[in-house]
Amino acid sequence: MLLRQLEYLVALAREGHFSRAAQACHVSQPSLSAAIRKLEHELDVPIVRRGNRYDGLTPEGERVLLWAHRILAECEELRQDLSTMENGLAGTLRIGAIPTTLTVAPLLTTPFCARYPRARVSIESLSSQDIVHRLTEFELDVGMTYLDGEPLGRVRTFPLYEEKYLLLVPSDHVLAEQQVVGWADAAKQPLCLLSEQMRNRRILDEMFASVGAMAVPSIETDTVSALYAHVATRNWCSVISHAWLNMFGVPQGMRVVPLERVRPAPRIGLVIADRDPEPLVARALVDVSASVDVRAALAAHLR
Repeated sequence: MLLRQLEYLVALAREGHFSRAAQACHVSQPSLSAAIRKLEHELDVPIVRRGNRYDGLTPEGERVLLWAHRILAECEELRQDLSTMENGLAGTLRIGAIPTTLTVAPLLTTPFCARYPRARVSIESLSSQDIVHRLTEFELDVGMTYLDGEPLGRVRTFPLYEEKYLLLVPSDHVLAEQQVVGWADAAKQPLCLLSEQMRNRRILDEMFASVGAMAVPSIETDTVSALYAHVATRNWCSVISHAWLNMFGVPQGMRVVPLERVRPAPRIGLVIADRDPEPLVARALVDVSASVDVRAALAAHLR
């Protein structure tokens, strides 16, 4: 069995098409098909459902694909390990982050790149479910996501901070001078919130429900930047995480007021797959995070 055969299988499963997979691997389609047939022969199992076109993998093929991801990932880690022994940490750190944590990522990636100048960082905005799946499939090294409330699978967790919630309102709003605002009062405002498929929104809905309220936003979006763009018009209010102040601050003519604490604050942190040896780049980021006081950096914006 050759590693190249496993790479072809991974590409075929990703692309869902023989021709596109061959193009991605820079080989001819007959060469890719022959390599996968040889893999089937060597393992003595059918891997690909064949018809007039690619029709997915057999159950045995799905199992082979899982091992292919694992074997290829560990081979890459071996290369990185040997390279690190000779030249210092290199390679690419692959981070999957839920959108609401992207504003915090520079607090970690900046010192990481300063400590390891030969390493590179790739950050993708993903849902919490996608992060868990792609860690399992060896397609990510680290996730930045919520640590509570939804299953994370077999991962190791490293808390960074607890999310605090603020009501963002126009500076001339009736609630702008309050010391603390209740969730029931916040629900009555014209709101712009993240969409329901996002974990942040589901947490907010739980907060509203805990006081017998329900928020019906006028505007929903799946990005924090679009939310801020609408709120900056001063036509809407929003419930935001204090971590967003790290990038976006408070728009001109707006004010933030703390919301009452009605439930334990959700924790945000790093997650890596629970396996040994750990990816070197993942462990390096965890070590960097231990030297960064993310809580204090975010609390400074509240002050």
